[in-house]
Amino acid sequence: MPTTPPAGGPVDAVSPLLRLTSRGAIIGQDAVIRQALVTLDRVARSSCTVLITGETGTGKELAVAALHDASPRAKRPLVAVNCGAIPENLIESELFGHAKGAFTGAHAARPGWFAKAEGGTLFLDEVGELPLAMQVKILRVLQQKEYAPVGDSHLVRSDVRIVAATNRDLEALVASGQFREDLYYRLNVVHVHLPPLRERRDDIEALAGHFLRTTCAELERHDLVGLSADAVACLKAHAWPGNIRTLSNAIERAVLLSTGPYVEPEDLPPSVLRASMPPPAASSALPDDGIDLRVAIQEYENNMIRQALDRTGGNRTRAAQLLGLQRTTLVEMLKRKGLMQRKSEPNGRGSRPPSGR
Repeated sequence: MPTTPPAGGPVDAVSPLLRLTSRGAIIGQDAVIRQALVTLDRVARSSCTVLITGETGTGKELAVAALHDASPRAKRPLVAVNCGAIPENLIESELFGHAKGAFTGAHAARPGWFAKAEGGTLFLDEVGELPLAMQVKILRVLQQKEYAPVGDSHLVRSDVRIVAATNRDLEALVASGQFREDLYYRLNVVHVHLPPLRERRDDIEALAGHFLRTTCAELERHDLVGLSADAVACLKAHAWPGNIRTLSNAIERAVLLSTGPYVEPEDLPPSVLRASMPPPAASSALPDDGIDLRVAIQEYENNMIRQALDRTGGNRTRAAQLLGLQRTTLVEMLKRKGLMQRKSEPNGRGSRPPSGR
C-alpha cells in the first residue's frame, strides 16, 4: 500500500482549535464560524433567545454549548431536547412535567425539561417540528416566564434561557401556517447561521485530522500517523451532504479499516470516492498540466446554482428545492459567492433586504 506523506502532519499535531466547549471542540478557521462565535460571545451575558440555523450535522449543538459556557448560566444545566424525536402526545409532559395522576400511568409527579434546565439553558433542537398547540405554550413561557405542569393548575415560574435550532426554513413554515409567526419572531431575536461543510472546504483537513486523532486514541490505533495527501484530496472534493457528522463517521470507518501507516482513499466510504468528482458528462478531460480541483468544483457548483435559478425564473425557494438545499442555505451561498439575483421573486420578497439570513 502507498505510504504517501500525510498532507496535514502527524496525528499528534496541534489542532486549529477555535473553541473547546462543554459538548466538544469547535475546529477550523472559517470566517463565518469565527463570526458566529463573536456574535454568541456578545449576547452570552444577556438572556435573549437565539435561533441557530443550518443543515443537519453542521454543529448547532456545539454553538449552543459555546453560548452557554460563555454566559453567567454556565454553572447551571445545559439541557438539549430534540423536539422531533418526542411523540406529539408526550411532548407537553416531557417539556413541562406532570402532576401525580395527570394521566394513566402517572403514579408520581415528574419534572419536565424546563424544570431540569432551571437557571440554565434549554436547547430546543429541531424546533420546527413542534406541533402548533405546543408552540402556543412555548410562546407563553417566553412572554410570561411561567408554565403549568400537565394536570396541575399551579403555575411554575421559569428562569430558563431558550435557544432554538432548526434545519428547516421557518419563514416558509410561517408562510404555510405550520409555524406561528409570533413565536418565530420571539425565537429569532438573534440569528446565527452555520454554513454547511461544502462551504468551508479549507476546514475539512483540520476537522478530519481532529477526528482521526480522537478516534485513534479511542481505538488505540497508535500505528496510524496521518492522512495521505490523496485521502485529503478526496475528502476536500466531496460535497458532504451530512456535513461534519458524516465526516466524523467517515474517519471512524477509515481508522477501523486502514492497515496504516496512513489513511488512504480506499479506506474511505465508497460514497466519498464516487461523489468526490463532478459527473463525467459534465467534466472534461484532465489537462496534461493538471487543474485546480477546488476551483473546478466551485465552478461546477456555481453553474448548477445558476441553472437552477434560470430554470425557476429566479425563485430561490424553488431553486433550493431543485438543488436539495434549504432556502436559507441557498441565500447564504448566493451572498458568499456574489451570485445574488437582482430579479424579484414572484412573491415580492426579492425586493426586500435579507432579514438576517
